[in-house]
Amino acid sequence: MVTFYRRLPKFYYVAPNAIEEVLSLLSQYKDRAKVIAGGTDLVPKLKRREIKAPEYIIDLKGIPDLDSIRYSEGSGLRLGALVTIHAVETSPVIGEKFSVLFQAAQSMASAQVRNRGTIAGNICNAVPSADTAPALLVLDAELKLISLRGERLVKIEDFFIGPNKTVLTGEEILQEIRVPELLGGKGVYLKLAPRHSMDLAVVGVAVAVVLENGVCREVRIALGAVNPIPMRARKAESIIKGQRMKAEVVERAAQIAAEECRPISDHRASAEYRIEMVRVLTKRAINQALFS
Repeated sequence: MVTFYRRLPKFYYVAPNAIEEVLSLLSQYKDRAKVIAGGTDLVPKLKRREIKAPEYIIDLKGIPDLDSIRYSEGSGLRLGALVTIHAVETSPVIGEKFSVLFQAAQSMASAQVRNRGTIAGNICNAVPSADTAPALLVLDAELKLISLRGERLVKIEDFFIGPNKTVLTGEEILQEIRVPELLGGKGVYLKLAPRHSMDLAVVGVAVAVVLENGVCREVRIALGAVNPIPMRARKAESIIKGQRMKAEVVERAAQIAAEECRPISDHRASAEYRIEMVRVLTKRAINQALFS
């Protein structure tokens, strides 16, 4: 299928230089406006006329301090709304202490997109195949949402409510992603895609495991592209938690994860294939987290 890109539709472009101005504009325009950080998802959709053009586009790129990566021992990691995918994939502290997010960022898109696109934008678009969503799910991330009415913290597990839908209101923006430390744990993100990073995930699996003397103290398994929203595989987690890690335990957990997901068949893969690949990748990710 050939995609013919057209010119952008007409809209008013606004580039505020203070967060207060952004919130004031959103309070005024509400659903008549859309916020962009990198614009790598919104702009192509507007060109292809896949979504209705907003009356106003509010660009966050001029807001100071939203591109900061901050880490402190005990408090964990904080990512501003303008932190790019490239900044995450090249951050030494994220590579060392939050490897599952590091790997997810490396798996995404092209170098050009990673330099422009943001982690916040990836999750706010809320596509089921978003690579950073499973990674942030196993890291138990929280999202700081702000508006003129105040701020609220939302667990990332509660953030997605459907394909391309989140709990964000028309007056809110995601200001910061907060990621607690997984003390003593290891994380792995595996992605199945025809052309690796250049394609959307057919299946994405993130795993985080904490072992103590060979026994699983904590485990989190998250799946992408196999459910209307990114999901935790909690039944699979319950198979492993508290168990001494053996091959049959890992195999059973992988099978349960495959049974938990609810994929669709589309032009990229059948539902049956996706289910089998969840089993394969979950088993592989758990083993890598345990023994790498």
